[in-house]
Amino acid sequence: MSKKKPSDPKPTGTKPEHTYSFFENVWAVVRLIPRGRVTSYGAIARYLGSGKSARTVGYAMNAAHGQSPPVPAHRVLNRNGMLTGKHHFPGAEVMQYLLEKEKIKVANDTVVDFKRLFWDPATEL
Repeated sequence: MSKKKPSDPKPTGTKPEHTYSFFENVWAVVRLIPRGRVTSYGAIARYLGSGKSARTVGYAMNAAHGQSPPVPAHRVLNRNGMLTGKHHFPGAEVMQYLLEKEKIKVANDTVVDFKRLFWDPATEL
C-alpha cells in the first residue's frame, strides 16, 4: 500500500511499504468488510500480495481486539467458513453472536451459505 494509513477507506492491494505493518494493512482491509458479509484469512492475504500468509492474517485478527477504530474480526473465517478464531474472543460464543447479530446464520461453528456471503477484497475493492 503506497503511503496509505490503515484507516484510509480503500487499500490499494499493492505490496505494503515498511512504514506500515502487515497487521495494520490487514486491519484496514477487514474494516472494509460490509456488515452481513464474511471473508477468509487467505483472501485477505492474497489481496495484500502475500498469498501464503493466511496464518499471519489470523495472528493479526488475534491482535485486533481493542484497536481503534474497531476491527470486525468476527467477519474473518477460514477458507471453509468455519469460526476457527472463536477461541480468541472473550467468550466461546461471542464470535457466533456477533455474526448472528448481522443476520449471518451459523451452524456447527460454520457460516451457513458461506459462498453466497463471501466478500473477496480482490474483486470488491
